[in-house]
Amino acid sequence: MPNLQELQNAMPVAPLKLVALSSATDIGNKVNDYLVEFRKHANNVYIEDPAFQGYAEDNYLLNFTAPRFSSGEGKAVLNETVRGKDLFILVDVCNHSLTYKINGYTNHMSPDDHYQELKRIIAAAQGKAHRINVIMPFLYEGRQHRRTGRESLDCAYAFEELCEMGVSNFITFDAHDPRIQNAAPLKGFDNFTAHYQFARALLNAEKDLILDKDHVIVISPDEGALDRAIYFSNVLGADTGMFYKRRDYSTIVNGKNPIVAHEFLGNDIRGKDIIIIDDMISSGDSMIDTSRQLKAMGAKRVFICTTFGLFTNGLAAFDKAHEEGVFERVITTNLCYRPPELMTKPYYLEADMNKFLASIIDFMNHDLSMENVSTPTEKIQKILSMYKI
Repeated sequence: MPNLQELQNAMPVAPLKLVALSSATDIGNKVNDYLVEFRKHANNVYIEDPAFQGYAEDNYLLNFTAPRFSSGEGKAVLNETVRGKDLFILVDVCNHSLTYKINGYTNHMSPDDHYQELKRIIAAAQGKAHRINVIMPFLYEGRQHRRTGRESLDCAYAFEELCEMGVSNFITFDAHDPRIQNAAPLKGFDNFTAHYQFARALLNAEKDLILDKDHVIVISPDEGALDRAIYFSNVLGADTGMFYKRRDYSTIVNGKNPIVAHEFLGNDIRGKDIIIIDDMISSGDSMIDTSRQLKAMGAKRVFICTTFGLFTNGLAAFDKAHEEGVFERVITTNLCYRPPELMTKPYYLEADMNKFLASIIDFMNHDLSMENVSTPTEKIQKILSMYKI
């Protein structure tokens, strides 16, 4: 865990409580285990101070329920006090596996349902918590972040609404557009990335990668992901390339303008290993098309790294593309729900974010600078040096 010295000389803002909503139970349990481990081995200079009462606990998870009526309406019930606590509410708005009954029918929970459950928990706290922090790895309505016509600004409104309900800090990962924080500029907004976890997962699985500009190129599948690709390539010492998506703006299919073609901007990629880095795989059509084009241009191997693997159209297209040799690996984090069958695929690798998320919570609970955990350059360089030995 980074910068332990700072933790050992800092006092917590308030007693810590983690609220793992039904959508994030699995990752919440694992994050809780790390927090318990961190605190049990803490050597803080203030450990005997009365302010540290409840610092080292066997469990930080809040006991609550979120029942529903037969009509589909719901509520949140807190089964223990949150007065004076530093609440961290963890929610995964992409978890479509959860269901509830409505008039005898089974309904799958949508992002709107998860967002409403989050608001119910905040409302049930009734302003008694010392501070409320929301951890929403996949930003709710993050792709509806700007207007191109007469349309809603869902993401900005949701962020503003949560801040008005009393949320002090908002924690997300690889936001589609981090400028959304301008909707509430006086509130805390931390946007983290998974570059280190990608590098670690990839290097653990592929022992023959040669990470330099002569053998590897990092590709952005569109102009929106270029910043991620530039950072990752600079840390790895590799070149950068980009695809430009040519869209048909005269038509709308499934809520978006269809892509006509991918145009590549960059150096010759023949014989090089390619790392594609992006924020998400939705249907995956664009990512497969990009990988196929890279292979046609002479790429040696293609590795796909995305923070969120939604796979909204299933895995059949990825299975077929892998069999055809279009790509070698798909790496996603465990920050959002993934179909169970994905875990059985030979091409899939998981970038585990549990310990990192626990570190974020621990540092924020001590009111320490998030720069300690937000910049992974030093950690990536460390694993690169170990890999080259």
